[in-house]
Amino acid sequence: MMNQEKYIMPAEWEAHERTIVAWPVKASLVWQDNYEIVCKGYAKVVNAISAFEPVTVVINTEDEEEIRSLCTSKVDIIKIPHNDAWARDNGPTFVRDMKGRLHGISWRFNAWGEKYLPYDLDDKVAPALLNLMDVPCIEVPLVLEGGSIHVDGQGTLLTTRECLLNPNRNPKLSQDDIEHMIKKYLNISKIIWLDQGLFGDETDGHIDNIACFAKPGTVLLQACDNPKDPNYEITQKARQVLKHTKDAKSRILEIIELPTPPLRYYKNERLTLSYLNFYIVNKAIILPVFGGDATDTDHKAKCILETVFFDREVVTVDGMSLITEGGNVHCITQQMPLKATSEMKEGSL
Repeated sequence: MMNQEKYIMPAEWEAHERTIVAWPVKASLVWQDNYEIVCKGYAKVVNAISAFEPVTVVINTEDEEEIRSLCTSKVDIIKIPHNDAWARDNGPTFVRDMKGRLHGISWRFNAWGEKYLPYDLDDKVAPALLNLMDVPCIEVPLVLEGGSIHVDGQGTLLTTRECLLNPNRNPKLSQDDIEHMIKKYLNISKIIWLDQGLFGDETDGHIDNIACFAKPGTVLLQACDNPKDPNYEITQKARQVLKHTKDAKSRILEIIELPTPPLRYYKNERLTLSYLNFYIVNKAIILPVFGGDATDTDHKAKCILETVFFDREVVTVDGMSLITEGGNVHCITQQMPLKATSEMKEGSL
């Protein structure tokens, strides 16, 4: 029987208590010879965020010396065994109850449709982390990754059918079943379904690469103007859905487009480059950029975000050190909204 308590998921731009990041695990990397590069990329993101808010990094015990050498001393460390390092997807989704108290949802995690084994430790990260943070845990029997959803904090949620309805996640659940659970636990009254995420995205089309809310009533869209690129048709369809859909408050959506970086390949595989994989922190935006032939689109994306988020500093970080593993800044981070009450358990960090 489902819990009758009501919760709401705060929007990412609301004030954060801290950011959670999980440290890379060499055995899980697609390209293990890039481990040092990936770790340095994570450290740059962690250090950039720590200038604006506290950061907690989840590590395996053997990684403590390495992270201490790469990350600022302001970073907190918490030891929880994990198989892989995408905190957006295997970490908790934070919500508030109707009295404003913070809770954390532990969705089921199956490594993006069992693409990577093992994942048993990752499926236990969220409840372990919430226990150490003294935040009540809500266990929800639905396979769902945080990167597959984005909310406006006012009842509207963005997602893709390609991911959320993929039979490699919840094969026994219908779209109505999944909608019911999401609406129940996140206090959502309107779900906007895009058909697909970006072409080649190994997460099966996570929303955080193609579209996100910038504020209530405003959606950022990763555009593509090359008709020969599969993303052209995908983003054209996404634009039409957004153009003809109203949000939970019956607002017509304002759509702001970000440019697509030039095509990049790594070892003959196309990389899923996206400026939409930025992360909102207190008073700043952490934006992945790609350099080289992407210098022009890097600059355009930064300028657009500076206009949209005029009250935040846009800080750029090297996105190439992360993207070879399939994700970027938003994928490796998870926001924890301000806590109204309980502090971290003494000695847990």
